[in-house]
Amino acid sequence: MTAVDIRLDHLAIAQRYAADPDGWPVAPRFDAVDRWYHRLAEEPDYEVWLLTWLPGQGTDLHDHGGSAGAFYVFSGSLVEDTVAASPGGAPRITSRELGEGAGRRFGTRHIHRITNRSNRPAISIHAYGPALTTMTRYRIGAAGLDVVTVERAGAQW
Repeated sequence: MTAVDIRLDHLAIAQRYAADPDGWPVAPRFDAVDRWYHRLAEEPDYEVWLLTWLPGQGTDLHDHGGSAGAFYVFSGSLVEDTVAASPGGAPRITSRELGEGAGRRFGTRHIHRITNRSNRPAISIHAYGPALTTMTRYRIGAAGLDVVTVERAGAQW
């Protein structure tokens, strides 16, 4: 068995922050209009975000601008829809529900959306490395994935 370097394991980082909610600089808040988020930490090789989700709130299809990462469900449940390219065909979407205590690692080319499809609020912790600089938002078009917009850190979130 190979030892995991916790400094590079984004899921382990997210779990470490989830294990110490008293150490968070802010308490989670819920916004009736959109999901709420707050950066918990910014380190040289990663950053950590706290997000809250009311029922029905979610993201568009997006990537993380070349950053790898992970998310951990602190409370509630979230559904992740992952996009995979199909040679010569429409992109394939795979869904998975992650309940409280579940987490998911992803690589630098990961495209997904996350939604709270349950009837109760959810809280999640997200870790990215390196820190996010851009996020590309997509939609599924006739020819596959179409870029809708590229958002830049510090300017659009």
